[in-house]
Amino acid sequence: MSANNKKAKVGEITQRTAARIAAVQALYQMDMAGADVNDVIAEFIEQRFEGDNRDETLATADRVFFADILRAVVRRQREIDPLIDEQLAEGWRLVRVDSILRAILRGGVAEILDRSDVPARVVISEYVNVAHTFFDEDEPRVVNGILDKLARRLRGHEFVSKRVTPT
Repeated sequence: MSANNKKAKVGEITQRTAARIAAVQALYQMDMAGADVNDVIAEFIEQRFEGDNRDETLATADRVFFADILRAVVRRQREIDPLIDEQLAEGWRLVRVDSILRAILRGGVAEILDRSDVPARVVISEYVNVAHTFFDEDEPRVVNGILDKLARRLRGHEFVSKRVTPT
């Protein structure tokens, strides 16, 4: 299902949100076709962000951020996939998960690992919203649960509540 079909659910799409949606589509394409990351980045920039096949939802995407997500997933995939696997229900492996859901989780975990400039809570919220562009059922809750657990483990300092002491 294209992101355009559910655009109303997401509301206002920022440049980074559009980049994340495009990254999920690109990761899906790479997963299904075994395409090279640089070829996919070039294709998206030349055809989906601009050109004859331009997708209005993706046209505003932050191209650098988009490419950074893809490259982070490729560079750290041997680290990312086992982290996701550990969070799945017993008996489930990442290879059994829906391809789009797998792309969403990989993008989210890559950001948690690689983008300390983006708060973990923002990453979680953004990828839950991205999941809503593709799914109507339980998948956004799955994304929330997995990314929240991993963010708390990998960037726990961001989740420590700061107690205010009375003076």
